Amino acid sequence: MGATEVPHVTREQMSEAKLPLAYRDSCAGLLIPLNRCRVDTYYLPWKCENERHSYEKCQYDEFLKRVAKMNELREARDGARSN
Repeated sequence: MGATEVPHVTREQMSEAKLPLAYRDSCAGLLIPLNRCRVDTYYLPWKCENERHSYEKCQYDEFLKRVAKMNELREARDGARSN
């Protein structure tokens, strides 16, 4: 899993960018420029590919971290599930 350098953004910056609360996570620093690019290029699908790829990779890496943490917690409870 490669580490992508994600710029840190403040709550004020997320609010100014009008990010919905559901998207205000550790990858928000990549989503703000992606959304700006999308607006500037009228959401053309072949534009902003690098920004979109970086954002989606960040989301995938965060997912893998959550899965690893859940597996770690499961091992600590001898395989017992929470549901």
